[in-house]
Amino acid sequence: MVAMPSDEKDLAARLLDAHVDFERRRLTDPVAFAAAAEEEIDAFLDVADHLPLEEAVSRDLIKAVAAKYAIGFPVEGAIPELVGRVASRLYGSSISDDIRLDDVLDRRRFDELAAGVADLGLSRRAVRRVLDSPATEDVCVEAVQRAVDSSRLPSGLAKAVDSVVERAVRRGARRILAANSAESDHLLLDAAREVWLAGADQRVREVLSDSDVEDTVVLAFEFWRTFRETDYFRSLLAEGVDEVFDTYGETPLSELLDELGVRRADLVEEAMRFGPAVIDRLDADGVVERALRRRLAPFYESTVFAEITGQR
Repeated sequence: MVAMPSDEKDLAARLLDAHVDFERRRLTDPVAFAAAAEEEIDAFLDVADHLPLEEAVSRDLIKAVAAKYAIGFPVEGAIPELVGRVASRLYGSSISDDIRLDDVLDRRRFDELAAGVADLGLSRRAVRRVLDSPATEDVCVEAVQRAVDSSRLPSGLAKAVDSVVERAVRRGARRILAANSAESDHLLLDAAREVWLAGADQRVREVLSDSDVEDTVVLAFEFWRTFRETDYFRSLLAEGVDEVFDTYGETPLSELLDELGVRRADLVEEAMRFGPAVIDRLDADGVVERALRRRLAPFYESTVFAEITGQR
């Protein structure tokens, strides 16, 4: 870069100082910042009114980002450890000492939730599959056989007794399971209600231990870590992105934000919630001025500035 004459350097330095001071005051003055924030948000929304999602960003780019953070982003080390510590702290909170199950979920809400779960096709199919499974029948037979201890009988008689017991129990179990299969959803709902009523007055600490919390976090982490690496999850992730673009690809960004419940007032509110506080702290440390100077100085030191001012 060709050295600037001294008078040109002086002009550039004075203009840079004025420019930095002007921009800093716009950022640190609450009224000026609010006006600038609203102006930028309105300008963005004006563009967003006419910019569809599929023109703003491609689905391939979104798939790449989703794959990075859902599949490729490491979840080792501090992340699961931090989640475990947070869960333990929540569990160990003093407020939990007197919290009972019905404080977490009252009877009416539980009935609604239990009824909803019992009415799910998945729940019905799962219970009926269990009731119709030969393995369930075998478990019933084994339980009764253990209760009928034939080990003290002579071997021949013991075998005969075991055979009779097995046939009788198997026939009975088959009939009982078949009869209850049609009412499986009601059985599930009634059982859930009985369990809830029996323990609704218990404190959360009496039902859920610290080790339960830790084990649950570990199991969830281990499941997620392996599941996210499967081809099935990759295909689900890609299909999810495709569905969003198939549904909203031609929708302007402003309408998409509205669909998500994000409106202009929300954007302004969050800008004012975080902007002034963060900027004030950075300005107190001189970060704002240094950042502005770092971004603006190259222009005032360039040949473009020299040519504009007629120095070259």
